[in-house]
Amino acid sequence: MRGGAARRRVTLVPMGAARDADKSQHPQTPESPAIATNAARAATLFEQSAAIMARLRAPDGCPWDREQTFDTIRKYTLEEAYEVFDAIERRDFDHLAEELGDLLLQVLFYAEMAANEGRFTIADVLDHLNRKLIRRHPHVFGEEASRAAGNVADVNANVEGSSRAVLRNWEEIKASEPLHGADTDVSRLDGVQRAMPALAEAAKLGAKAAKSGFDWPDWRGLLPKLAEETAELEAEAASGDPARKPAIEAELGDLLFTVVNLGRHLGVDAEMALRGCNLRFRERFRVMEKVSAEPLEELKPEELEALWAEAKRRLGNPAAEAGQ
Repeated sequence: MRGGAARRRVTLVPMGAARDADKSQHPQTPESPAIATNAARAATLFEQSAAIMARLRAPDGCPWDREQTFDTIRKYTLEEAYEVFDAIERRDFDHLAEELGDLLLQVLFYAEMAANEGRFTIADVLDHLNRKLIRRHPHVFGEEASRAAGNVADVNANVEGSSRAVLRNWEEIKASEPLHGADTDVSRLDGVQRAMPALAEAAKLGAKAAKSGFDWPDWRGLLPKLAEETAELEAEAASGDPARKPAIEAELGDLLFTVVNLGRHLGVDAEMALRGCNLRFRERFRVMEKVSAEPLEELKPEELEALWAEAKRRLGNPAAEAGQ
């Protein structure tokens, strides 16, 4: 059936108008760089975005958008999240605004598909979010508002400016909330979502288990474990039996899990450490390509190793520089 959304007229706000309107009320100066959000204008633009998404998914909308499903769109969600992450790392804030818009598009897309299937709408998404924020911030919105939003935990709303107290209350309130699709077989690890990068999931699992005392006493205790997991991986890989691939994968997973928890004990985020390593590898490899007189694939292993050492020398040692 052709609904109103299919014929709805969408009037665009001129490019940059929202940003300029906010800045005109609060011009940036060296003394006051902040920009106050114009909530009313943001609401208007959000309504416009929701209307555009509804129009694209309407019967006479965009064929590509109409063909998409939750399964076909989900891969783009991860891509957009990582593009946001990359823009933040590069401090490319103009680009970040655009990437956040792309990430918001994913939310609007999922909500519109759900609405098409009679499951929920973007209004339900916002309602869940608003209630959660109020419920878990009794120190900001008041205990009465927190309870009206569904908080049943008995927490001290007087946090006295302590972020640690805020996090403690957040966890207690979160733990008191019913789990979606929960059954009687409940684990404290259920609070760690599977829908996150594996390195981040491993770190959170280790941290959750540590709260019950299941953990290594300190980072030094993990070094023998690393050697143990490495030896087990070596034993499986040395078999040369293709049928052992699942076992090799399992042993490699155990080794990675141990490394992630070593990082947790050292106060180092494994994801950030690996991203930093990836960036250094990119830069060093680029130097290798640049300084080599021959294509890299035509060089001998020892020549490639010499180029790698030269690239490291040219770019410096991040670890040594950090210690200066």
